[in-house]
Amino acid sequence: MNFIEIKDKDKLNNFLKKQQVSQFLQSWEWGEFQEKLGNKIVRLGALQDEKLIAVATLIKRKIFFGKNYFYCPRGPVMGSESRIKNYELFFEEIFKTAKKNKVVFFRFEPAEEVLHSRFYILNSLDIQPSKTLILNLKKTEEDLLKAIHQKTRYNIRLAKKKGVEVAEAREGDFDKWWKVMIETSGRDGFRTHGKKYYQEMIRTDKVKLYLAKYKDKIIAGNIISFFGDTATYIHGASADEFRNVMAPYALQWHIIREAKNRGCRYYDFYGISEDKWPGVTRFKKGFGGEEVNYPGTFDLVFNKFYYNLYKVLRKIRRVF
Repeated sequence: MNFIEIKDKDKLNNFLKKQQVSQFLQSWEWGEFQEKLGNKIVRLGALQDEKLIAVATLIKRKIFFGKNYFYCPRGPVMGSESRIKNYELFFEEIFKTAKKNKVVFFRFEPAEEVLHSRFYILNSLDIQPSKTLILNLKKTEEDLLKAIHQKTRYNIRLAKKKGVEVAEAREGDFDKWWKVMIETSGRDGFRTHGKKYYQEMIRTDKVKLYLAKYKDKIIAGNIISFFGDTATYIHGASADEFRNVMAPYALQWHIIREAKNRGCRYYDFYGISEDKWPGVTRFKKGFGGEEVNYPGTFDLVFNKFYYNLYKVLRKIRRVF
């Protein structure tokens, strides 16, 4: 097995699109988005017989004293030809890259559990949700609607009857949506990124902002990525005003239909948890889909001293 730094956008994206569920967070475009935020990106690939069999997009993030860590969202991604043992070879290559970049640890989110590693690996805080809900879009639109929970179906129809309109955002809509996002964050108690983060995200190729309007007022909006065979619901927001017109239901159903029309095979609701987000989870489950559990988030530690210092400082200063 040989390792390369991937410099070809199509080489990376074509590999990712061939996987069972395409992972947008490993895509070339997501790496470009991270670079706009000021993060360095390293794209590693594993070759076997000159064929790409595994990839890892590494996002370099600063912590302290000139030290950094690598973060690999929803990765490394192993092709169907690979086996878990290939993680060890990948870890060795990442270790070599880490030494050149003053990297203390490697945070990763594998699709399968990594066992029997000779490296020092610990469970870490989840960054991406470890449980998600994926809707199979290969059914007909009629069958998709039939599979939706009766109450959800009723709310979709109610929103239409009330006159809720859904469309892709236009220039000038972002600031209005941002106010709704801030309201949602305060109401539901989740942390948001800064305004610039979302602005840059929706400028990213294959990322779209869809809005629901009622009486010409934006009352809900979702950020969606379309990559490979999968549409992913990344962020959503809804206003308290006009909650009775059920705009989020119309918005979600519109996007599901849009994803199907674009040729996507899957719709990833991107995160459920009955404990953390009971209301949001009930809402998403109303549309059907199959629960998928990931092993979680792990830290592969290269320098124990600085890693332990990082954990202490994280508690004191809330370093992420």
